[in-house]
Amino acid sequence: MSNIPETILVRDKRVACDGSGDVPAALGHPKVFLEIDEKGYVECGYCDRRFVLIGGPADVKTAK
Repeated sequence: MSNIPETILVRDKRVACDGSGDVPAALGHPKVFLEIDEKGYVECGYCDRRFVLIGGPADVKTAK
């Protein structure tokens, strides 16, 4: 198992995370809503997933 948090590219500044993905939602965490700020990303306080805004300053594919 990797210690690197999962990174998810998103198109909207407001995202929701419930910790599901590889595990069923019932084994995740409570659903939380997160807002991406001027950094271009936000991290979930429960599972450390990082949500990166596509085209934002933290998107390494478009950052200069």
